[in-house]
Amino acid sequence: MRTLWEIFVPHQVISKKVMATLIIAQVIAIIAVWWIWPASIIPKPMDIVHAFGDLWMNYGLGYELWTSFILNIQAIIITLLISLFLSYLVVLPFFRPIAAWVSKGRFLGLVGLTFLFPVLTSTSHQLKISLLVFGMVVFYVTSMVEVVAGIPRDELDYARTLRMGNWRVVWEVIVLGKIDVAIEILRQVAAIGWMMLTMVEGLARAEGGVGVLLLSQNKHFHLDKVFAIQISIFLIGIFQDYCIGLVKAQLCPYADITQERS
Repeated sequence: MRTLWEIFVPHQVISKKVMATLIIAQVIAIIAVWWIWPASIIPKPMDIVHAFGDLWMNYGLGYELWTSFILNIQAIIITLLISLFLSYLVVLPFFRPIAAWVSKGRFLGLVGLTFLFPVLTSTSHQLKISLLVFGMVVFYVTSMVEVVAGIPRDELDYARTLRMGNWRVVWEVIVLGKIDVAIEILRQVAAIGWMMLTMVEGLARAEGGVGVLLLSQNKHFHLDKVFAIQISIFLIGIFQDYCIGLVKAQLCPYADITQERS
């Protein structure tokens, strides 16, 4: 009874066993509500299971998911390199306006830029990569620049008292000191990229991908297959997020020592 009450107490730390039980109970509740939902337009769980098998055997769902996953990984790597380069260089006044303009790009819609990116790219793959990278870079730079700007002056001064040069201070305090934050921001931005993927693949369909398959099934109103594809995308996204979390745990085991978990 006490454990039941604790899950409704703010900032309460609970055991992993209790958390696992809570998650399982909520999943069962969601499936039960879904099963008895009266709306006939929403496919039932077993319909989706059958649709998933059909997609896997006859429509190449596995291959399309792999194609999309590799595309997103490539975009994430390029985004990471560009974003960190700009974010760390804001310590130089010359790069601050550039980073500010890149940050403002998050207010631009990708659909309105589709006339520009095809001109700047020569293949369908490059077009999709460029759209994904643009959509992620603007958010990554925005968050990371705020992290760099928010580093207390005391930390920088303390590093200088240890006879570190200016670039050594940047490396020790900003790059290494905030690597855990950089990875956490990457987790959020990678999720944005994965969410954008189906739209980007719909704009450039030459190489296929799960987005093309989703749009095709949606066009023919095969809702059971649409739901199956969406669930597959959801699960791959969770897997991607989990892997980035593992990388953070390995590189920065100190990051969660004092973090209060619920």
